[in-house]
Amino acid sequence: MRVAIVENTRVTEAGQVGIALAEAGAQIVTVHAYAGEPLPDVDAHDALVVFGGEQNARDDDKHPYLSELARLMRRFGDSDKAILGICLGSQLLARAYGGENLIGSAPEFGWRGIVRTEAGKADPVLSVLPDHFLSFQWHDDTFTLPQGAAHLAENEAARHQAFRIGRAAYGFQFHFEANREVVRNWMTHFPDIIERKEPGWLNRHPELEPTDGLLSDEAGLAIARAWVEQIMPA
Repeated sequence: MRVAIVENTRVTEAGQVGIALAEAGAQIVTVHAYAGEPLPDVDAHDALVVFGGEQNARDDDKHPYLSELARLMRRFGDSDKAILGICLGSQLLARAYGGENLIGSAPEFGWRGIVRTEAGKADPVLSVLPDHFLSFQWHDDTFTLPQGAAHLAENEAARHQAFRIGRAAYGFQFHFEANREVVRNWMTHFPDIIERKEPGWLNRHPELEPTDGLLSDEAGLAIARAWVEQIMPA
């Protein structure tokens, strides 16, 4: 399988998604879109992964490629190819299919609880999880669901935590790719930003990582593996 990964910021790590793709023997092409590299060709890839970034999904003035990336995601989805949008990627997927981006309306950080909806319980990917699970959050924005999208997961901070359009175009607001190693790396790169966003969290991290972090890692890898299975359906 041939998978294109689009990175929207310099410090991007595939985490659990990378593990699942490696297990499946995927051939990966990584595009540093934030640095001006051209976006991938739909016909050359079986699936598209779009990771997060500090920009918002409507930040076209500062990042003109975002509108093109949203259109690319739409082309992948309309071609019945698997899409994985995480955080900014989920917001761009919602934009691509007509959803509204709600900027600054849903700040959330750290390992947080998420609940599957009834649609999530029946979904090929979310069905691998328990009804209540933990994952890592780092976002300020959210979105409205595009028309026809399946609403898969929610919590009190952001009702639309996960959705699916068509067969396998998935948007996840939460960072299920961020295993404990990724989170520690983010702490190294962005300690001041984290302290401003969630004062005291860095000090609490050592007690949270062995419990919440472990549960989040387990859920994240289960999601990643289940999504990878959607790339080349039997």
